[in-house]
Amino acid sequence: MSSHPLISIIVPVYKAEKCLDELYQRLKTSLETISPNFEIILVEDCGGDSSWQVIERLSAADARVRGVQFSRNFGQHYGITAGMDLCRGDWAVVMDCDLQDQPEEIPRLYAKAQEGYDIVLARRGVRQDGMLKRITSGLFYKAFSYLADIDYDGEVGNFRIMSRKVVDSFSQMREQLRFFGGLVQWLGFPTASIRVEHAERFEGQSSYTFAKLWKLASETIIAYSDKPLRIGVRIGFTMAALAFAYGIYILCHALIYGSPIPGWNSLIVSLYFIGGIIIAMLGIIGIYLGKTFDESKKRPLYIVRRTTYDAHTD
Repeated sequence: MSSHPLISIIVPVYKAEKCLDELYQRLKTSLETISPNFEIILVEDCGGDSSWQVIERLSAADARVRGVQFSRNFGQHYGITAGMDLCRGDWAVVMDCDLQDQPEEIPRLYAKAQEGYDIVLARRGVRQDGMLKRITSGLFYKAFSYLADIDYDGEVGNFRIMSRKVVDSFSQMREQLRFFGGLVQWLGFPTASIRVEHAERFEGQSSYTFAKLWKLASETIIAYSDKPLRIGVRIGFTMAALAFAYGIYILCHALIYGSPIPGWNSLIVSLYFIGGIIIAMLGIIGIYLGKTFDESKKRPLYIVRRTTYDAHTD
């Protein structure tokens, strides 16, 4: 294999020890229909199982397999970022390790890219996930599209092929809050998509719990848009207008009919309601300030503990 592969496969790995041998064999078979000159980058995100030992074994048997292990768990999107930073191919494919993204679709993605596209997305048809996962994912993408002002396609996951120009441009974006799909879409390169079959998981269950999806959604929305702040401003002005109108109504009613102005009950309810809104808005502002503080530290996005290759010879 030459030192400059045609295509790089980037796979973030988390608790996937039982999937990796099958993943490697299917990738090898599929990629060799394109070119024998490829690399498979497996980024192990400290899942606590034997995935790293399997990666070392695969790398020892085939130099085209390049393993990277983080110093601790950083998360899937940081694993993708590391793979994008380290890959050397003219084209890069990002896919999950659980074989729901099928390696046999890569030649189709590559063929479509040769028509003149820098990005080709794999659009999943019927997702082979549980009902709860499909519902929460759907809600996440709808909320993200609305609050981030991005028309993001919920049928598209991380599975895609990208040109070298896209990889180099992506690697220039070093913000701490990472959402791979949103960052690539922001780049704006010519994009196409093809329909692929979404398979069932080869082994285990998804590591994305509802809490993790909620955390990803909230952080991503804050990273990509100030729309929550603008919505807060609109709510504030709307409440002020309604309160002013209601105050005029009470005053006019008292002057015309001589009725007493309502007392403490309505006042206390109004104060608690308005106080809750104010606290919520201050909380949103505080989150934005906290994320700004995190960005100002300029810490590295990830730390590599070890690799299966000598980085100094690349």
